[in-house]
Amino acid sequence: MTRIALVSDLPAAATLAGYLRSCGLAVDDQVPGSDAVVVLSERPDPALIEQARAGRPSLLAGPTVHAWRDYEGIHEIVGLLPGRLSPAHEVRVRRGPTAGAVADRLGDDLVLAGDRVLTIDKVLDDTAVLLTANVGLTDQPVATLRGAIATLTLGWTAETLDDPAYCRLAHRLVRQLLGISDLAPVGVGMLGYGAIGQEHTAAIGAVTGLDLAAVCDPSPLRLDAARAVTPDVRAYADADALLADPGVGLVIVSTPPNTHAEWTLRALDAGKSVVVEKPFCLTVAEADAQIEAAAERDLTLAVYQNRRWDADFLALKRAWRAGLFGEVFHYESFVGGYGHPCNYWHSHEAISGGAIYDWGSHYLDWALDLLPQPVEWVSATTHKRVWHDVTNADHTRLLMHFADGVEAEFTHSDLAAAVKPKWYVLGTRGALVGSWRHERVVGRDVVGNLAEDLLAPADSPALLDLYAGDGAVTRLAVPPRPRNAFHRELADHLLAGAPMSVTPLGSRRNVAVMEAAVRSARDGGRPQPLPGA
Repeated sequence: MTRIALVSDLPAAATLAGYLRSCGLAVDDQVPGSDAVVVLSERPDPALIEQARAGRPSLLAGPTVHAWRDYEGIHEIVGLLPGRLSPAHEVRVRRGPTAGAVADRLGDDLVLAGDRVLTIDKVLDDTAVLLTANVGLTDQPVATLRGAIATLTLGWTAETLDDPAYCRLAHRLVRQLLGISDLAPVGVGMLGYGAIGQEHTAAIGAVTGLDLAAVCDPSPLRLDAARAVTPDVRAYADADALLADPGVGLVIVSTPPNTHAEWTLRALDAGKSVVVEKPFCLTVAEADAQIEAAAERDLTLAVYQNRRWDADFLALKRAWRAGLFGEVFHYESFVGGYGHPCNYWHSHEAISGGAIYDWGSHYLDWALDLLPQPVEWVSATTHKRVWHDVTNADHTRLLMHFADGVEAEFTHSDLAAAVKPKWYVLGTRGALVGSWRHERVVGRDVVGNLAEDLLAPADSPALLDLYAGDGAVTRLAVPPRPRNAFHRELADHLLAGAPMSVTPLGSRRNVAVMEAAVRSARDGGRPQPLPGA
């Protein structure tokens, strides 16, 4: 196993150490015998400087280059002449002129909130500039490579060092130092080409390392739709043919929820890694069977929790982790309105799992991502009062009680003539309210007449207002949604061993909560204990 020595005097470096370990690297602080050294330090270390001068593969991260700036000959070691340090600001990381594989799947939306940039007065001719960031309308190198020495001059704050995006950059630079290349691109097969099919197709086409190899659907019209976007894709009407395709290394299971476990297990048995649509499945027993099968075969298993990267949720999560409303003790979320549910399998409990599993697969995933502490018990109630032509409940309310006393509530209603906020969060220092936006898409029809369409509130990012204890209200900025974030993580995982944000055990936890909620609703709302969740 490749061993990395991580030498740091910054407590926040523990996050980077954990991330590198999750990438399959051995990490300790012992330099002798290591394959590479990562230095993250505010103080110069003459011994490390001399080892770098001697050519030991080294990544100088965070404030290290700035801390070493007065050491004689430092510019010859790192290939840079350090300049001044910028104030803290939002840093947008961009591909440099010689980025190469380091920038693969980086995207154009890597933003580090509140970090600093070390400006560079001179770059030696033989130094490769991999990544840049703009300061004063000038591109400044923030990641470079010269021989066996790489630099990543970002990482000045604990928030940045705790950011998975920063850890991902460091991992890529370590791989570059060691000459480790990505594995070959993975052929993707889509089992089911329904409403989500085009979303996956577009993302796969945009992400280096993923190739859409085949699709399978019993509908000729859907197969034609897939061919229209990807003309050379192999199209199958028979799922067994897709699973037998040697050019398919990963299968995206986009079948109805009550069949997720069956098709995931069949794909794993065929030697394919799997991404399964949410909800993961309908029971904990099904989740455990899939997780065990993937582990036995050393295959990837992930759930497509695409809303984990919704812009408003990311802004809420950032504010939460920054402690802007103190210690959270009460969390509510809501989705719905007054109107007939969709006339598709989503509204049929036997197929979808019911209303709790439909939007709950997103909203409960958010809550459980924000609240990692154990869930002690779950209770739920449902109402069936108006829409009797479908089998899902018209109104559901679910309550999670965590071991530390925190409570999280989720309501989904098709009978809500007056809607609640999307989020209502109370903390010891303040509160956050996420208000629905009511937007109209305005355009012209084919003959030039005004055409307006009311956008569903759930399709727009919420307005996030932070309420302080003194009554002050601050509107939080909501940055654009990062594009193809799940698929970029997926490719990084398959090709470079990087961890994914959405884990099978995390998805199992969501299923455990939803299954317990169904039991509670059938038992009149009686709390259901949830050991191990």
